[in-house]
Amino acid sequence: MNIASKAIAVTFACIVAATTAQADTPTGRFMEVGGATRAPAGHVGFCSENPSECRSQNRNAVVVKLDRERWNELLAVNAEVNRQIRPVTDVELFGVEEYWTFPSSGAGDCEEYVLEKQRVLQKRGWPKSALLITVVKDTNNSGHAVLTVRTDQGDIILDNQIEAVLPWYSTPYRFVKRQSARNPAKWAAISDHRVSTVASLSN
Repeated sequence: MNIASKAIAVTFACIVAATTAQADTPTGRFMEVGGATRAPAGHVGFCSENPSECRSQNRNAVVVKLDRERWNELLAVNAEVNRQIRPVTDVELFGVEEYWTFPSSGAGDCEEYVLEKQRVLQKRGWPKSALLITVVKDTNNSGHAVLTVRTDQGDIILDNQIEAVLPWYSTPYRFVKRQSARNPAKWAAISDHRVSTVASLSN
């Protein structure tokens, strides 16, 4: 096993150990998801233009068993998409404040990163109900989108601002809402009761 492989193996073992320990704390491995809430305007527009991406799931929502192979795949997809997309604001790219779409031009903001990671993982056989677009407040108290991957080890976050793939509670974000696991066009509020590292948070 080379140094890189050893590092990945150690990181995976730490994730499993950390999420197991976290299960006994008030925060828990999984986000506390509440009732329905309004979908982001950008996602409403995305669903209007891409209805096949937002159809309700007929099957039960599932979580993914996070073994080492799956973990390595998450790392690879996160790094690959972050490398392939050039960060550009919607105003610069589309002339509007908020527009969600697949990054066909190789550029975009956080939503384009998330949509592409979701698409790539689905093509690799990951269930759609385990890949949920999530809105957070970042360290600048600005709206930001990340991808939540629902696993048996807890909710894992793929992000373009932070290269590391982390359990949700280890990110410096305040979690606001995410897609429903059963209906990708619907959204649910998240109750984030942690003592946040984000300064001056407000809704």
